Amino acid sequence: MKTLFSKIITPVYTSAWYSDLLLAAPRIIGGYFLAVNFGGSKFPAPDWFVEDVSKFGGLFALFPGFFAWAAVLAETVGGIMLVLGLGTRIAGFMVACTMLVAVFFQKWGDGVWGMLPAMGFLWISLYAIVMGSGRFGLDRLIAEKINHTKFIISI
Repeated sequence: MKTLFSKIITPVYTSAWYSDLLLAAPRIIGGYFLAVNFGGSKFPAPDWFVEDVSKFGGLFALFPGFFAWAAVLAETVGGIMLVLGLGTRIAGFMVACTMLVAVFFQKWGDGVWGMLPAMGFLWISLYAIVMGSGRFGLDRLIAEKINHTKFIISI
């Protein structure tokens, strides 16, 4: 179990700190806007959002309150986790699932411009799943404790 957790939490590093800083910017900025502007504006899950989710049909129509709350929490908590670089791959997975639903069930008929915000967050979340937090996140500190290694940032 420790090995699986270590693999999930250990981020990928580039060879230079400034590359990691540049790669951290979309995760941090995107996570902030996702948490504050998208998830935070729907917290707690408003009635209009629950009704919107029920229109997706299928399983969404059976449990619209559950899926609305899951989306709001994925956007809000997942966005905060992306900003902090804490559980980055897990947060990225939660956000990716939410954004896939948003693209295909909610925004599909709105054209590319309507889908663009959800697609942007989807790309950021896919990057977070693959790379983790990089050097600039709490996952790095946790991975150092678990793996008993120290990663030195050199200039």
